[in-house]
Amino acid sequence: MGRALTIFLLGLVLAVGIRNTCLAEENVIRIGFNIAQTGMFELVGKNAINAGELVRQDIEKAGGLTVGGKSYKVEFLYGDHTSDPSVAAALAVKQVSQEKVLGIIGPLISRQAIPVAQMAQAYSTPMITPWSTSPLTTQNRPFVFRTCFVFTIQGPAITKFAASQFNATKAAVLYDIISAYPRGMANSFKEAFEAANGPGSVVAFEEFRTGDVDFSKQMNRIKESGAQFLFTPQHYNEVPLIVRQAKALGLTIPVVGSNSWAGGDLIGQCGTDCNGLFFTGNYAPGNAKGLNKSFVEAYTKAYGSNPDEPAALTWDAARLMVQAIKNTGGLTGDLVRDRIAVKDALAKVKDFDGATGKIGFDGNGDPSKCTVIVKIDENGVFTFHDSVCP
Repeated sequence: MGRALTIFLLGLVLAVGIRNTCLAEENVIRIGFNIAQTGMFELVGKNAINAGELVRQDIEKAGGLTVGGKSYKVEFLYGDHTSDPSVAAALAVKQVSQEKVLGIIGPLISRQAIPVAQMAQAYSTPMITPWSTSPLTTQNRPFVFRTCFVFTIQGPAITKFAASQFNATKAAVLYDIISAYPRGMANSFKEAFEAANGPGSVVAFEEFRTGDVDFSKQMNRIKESGAQFLFTPQHYNEVPLIVRQAKALGLTIPVVGSNSWAGGDLIGQCGTDCNGLFFTGNYAPGNAKGLNKSFVEAYTKAYGSNPDEPAALTWDAARLMVQAIKNTGGLTGDLVRDRIAVKDALAKVKDFDGATGKIGFDGNGDPSKCTVIVKIDENGVFTFHDSVCP
């Protein structure tokens, strides 16, 4: 995190400097959503809010939330951090100090989630990020949890999958060296693949810079390298161009991605060019079973499309927060004490049934989860293909 942003965050803590000693209104529980509704991550943010609304509506239909024998109205406060880390941090302070939320859901993206996690920890407020995969988000922050896996587990999972699916012992990587997630994921994969297949088994490690649109030089080097598949951990809005250029240059090896493919409108932009490709993720709506099937049906009925990974993870996060509140056994009305009680209840969660699978937290607030291998089928649907467990 940059020095200027750190100073800004500390200033917010000092400027507020108040204790939240009571609920804003008796018999009302407020949960703050720190989610992008505008900016670069607007689409995944709106999908996440859609999922949150399904949870809120279920509570409303049940007549509220009963905690320790007392019934509460539950309000979800959807704040827009505009895809900006500083705005996200300021929004967290507002939700904690002015809106007196009991807990925070979000942000989705690590760039915003890390500073918000710093604020949540400073104010002793439980936070669950649905989609931030950076280890830094929860590191040394007992009030911060996540429903997604940490990105580093994907490298070993892709290595195992490539061996079984493609008999691959040589890999190529194409990644944006400027962007934090692709850079971290590329290096994590390289380390895992070469640990399994020997030094130099990543035979092409090609980089580009944010905004580049011509990958012909990198693709030609990959084509000549003898790689058996190409791994590109770019975001969903960047993948279509990479896939199309690879095909245009006659690169016929499989293209594999990470969970950054999972949100947004990948298929709308990529069309049939992405059919048959694989990526690692937390979730797939295709071939849904059990609780996931119920979630997919409810989401599709409400919004006319399948849920994406951020939506499913947010649905799980919101339901987890609500369950933790119930598991406290009763609220005192003192927000400081009640927030600590919710944090303690979250830390004890084991085998919670979610759309994305069973969730239980380790000592870092991270879930012990398997990695889903997602296949984009002939209809462009993200479908469960396999799972690789730690």
